[in-house]
Amino acid sequence: MKVTEKGQVTVPIDIRRKLGILPHMEVEFVISGKNAVLRKISGQRERGRKIVSALTGRATLGMTTDEIMALTRGE
Repeated sequence: MKVTEKGQVTVPIDIRRKLGILPHMEVEFVISGKNAVLRKISGQRERGRKIVSALTGRATLGMTTDEIMALTRGE
């Protein structure tokens, strides 16, 4: 594996599968002596939960669920 001029490397698919690394997932290098260890940044699922939590309960129309459903269905 070679490092590009931009300092990039491609993590082989078999390693990504074993580590469970998916596209757009964040990873980090941890330095241990003269070696670097690649690992997933924990808490990836927490980010999604925080986003959903921030959006929960934001409707301020003062309408009931049935009224909103009737409106979206064109009733």
